[in-house]
Amino acid sequence: MSEAEAPELERLPVSVITGFLGSGKTTLLKNLLQQADMADTAVVINEFGEIGLDHLLVEQAKEDTILMSSGCLCCSIRGDLIDTLRRLYKRRERGEVPRFKRLVIETTGLADPAPILQTLIGDPLLSAFYRLDGVVTTVDAVNGMDQLDHQFESVKQAAVADRLVLTKVDLADAAQRVALETRLKSLNPAAPLLPVAHGAVAAEELFNAGLYNPAEKSPDVARWLKEEAYAQGPSSPHDHDHDGDHDHDHHHDHARDVNRHDDHIRAFCLTYDRPIAWDRFVNWIEMLITMRGADLLRIKGILNVAGSDAPVAIHGIQHLFHPPAVLPGWSGEDRRSRIVFITRDLERAWLEQSMAAFLGEPAQ
Repeated sequence: MSEAEAPELERLPVSVITGFLGSGKTTLLKNLLQQADMADTAVVINEFGEIGLDHLLVEQAKEDTILMSSGCLCCSIRGDLIDTLRRLYKRRERGEVPRFKRLVIETTGLADPAPILQTLIGDPLLSAFYRLDGVVTTVDAVNGMDQLDHQFESVKQAAVADRLVLTKVDLADAAQRVALETRLKSLNPAAPLLPVAHGAVAAEELFNAGLYNPAEKSPDVARWLKEEAYAQGPSSPHDHDHDGDHDHDHHHDHARDVNRHDDHIRAFCLTYDRPIAWDRFVNWIEMLITMRGADLLRIKGILNVAGSDAPVAIHGIQHLFHPPAVLPGWSGEDRRSRIVFITRDLERAWLEQSMAAFLGEPAQ
């Protein structure tokens, strides 16, 4: 991590749409591309053939870019994502494509969103032009429970999401849907859960999930962190009295609970009352990355850094951290440092102890 710098608020927001195979990403994106709110949006997908754009009345095609009647700009990923995004931005600046104001990446064929998120925050040139706004994850209301049981990728997708879209709700029975919603809320307590049928959801409900309010160009710390969502303690209802092999019965009859992947996921918010020494904090983060980087699924935080009158925002995905950003000022009287962690097999108590050891002060 480098020395904190002032954020560039004009960087283009990027939203990543992910979700397990068959969970409705394509249907969702088809619906979004027909909405007026998407007119100033560029959409990057893996292959045009996988989304079926014929009915959207393509007006113009040039190389790997398609301009649609809705005003959306679609671009396919050819080779490296970094090259695709750099080339698209250059074409925007040269006036070869409309000056889009938002980028949406649909992760068709990529079960794990981490590589794309790491690309967005880890490449210095991309992070100068783009900023990660949020992750939208689709979850199949009919098959989602089974996928969460058997595929850790689907658990990870749900855990790192800023928005959870529950698809095919018209096909799921009531009990099935309630059980899945309960599980998703325990896995990711801060993400709004949006039930949809046939991909029908307003674009405004999915986007603008990031730190900055695009209308006011101001930070919205409370909405970005949502630390109050973690106030109830451990995120998983199975976090109680776990010993060794987890071979005990739960309060509901679910035979596969002994193998539930979300038993490994923890989501919590740590707060600190005193100003934090920046160099000590960096040393702590670097230690975490070295020892447990793969298990730090996502970190978001607002820090009260000693010697700084303004808060510093941090955001990391596993081994990579976005350059820290100094915000214009505190919103309200609360000056505590607040850090949201989403981890795999990494306990809150251990993080609290290790941070206290590095900073020389107790966590709250």
